[in-house]
Amino acid sequence: MIPVLAISAWSGTGKTTLLKKLIPALCAKGIRPGLIKHTHHNMDVDKPGKDSYELRKAGAAQTMVASNQRWALMTETPDEAPLDLAYLVSRMDHSTLDLVLVEGFKHEAVAKILLFRNGAGHDVSELTLDEHVIAVASDAALTLEVPVLDLNNVEGIAEFILAWCAV
Repeated sequence: MIPVLAISAWSGTGKTTLLKKLIPALCAKGIRPGLIKHTHHNMDVDKPGKDSYELRKAGAAQTMVASNQRWALMTETPDEAPLDLAYLVSRMDHSTLDLVLVEGFKHEAVAKILLFRNGAGHDVSELTLDEHVIAVASDAALTLEVPVLDLNNVEGIAEFILAWCAV
């Protein structure tokens, strides 16, 4: 089974900023990461006026848009239960991936690295260190029951993830 690792934190802590640096660092080490990003916003990857948008809005339950560079599958889920991370991971092509990184989904029962940033409006006592937290990446020195990684040392975080994947 493919390893799944969530990068979780409060909004404004820097999850996307870290992932934009971490993904290339992992790629440089030979890891092929996939990514699932959770958003609380009503999102749409298609644009009004485009043929694919109009066809999807006509009632297609699933729409795939494909080109020589990439393809995307959009599935309409207005009446579905809340997102199921295991299901979403199962939709990915595991033959092309070594790891699935997840942004968000902090309440899912998957391994996660929590982020803590000084001055982001939260206290370290608010961190929820459950059995799924494998580390905390922070820009402040912390004493915790799990490893504390330097949030500004992307290479160090990548090395930690490589070691975790090897277990």
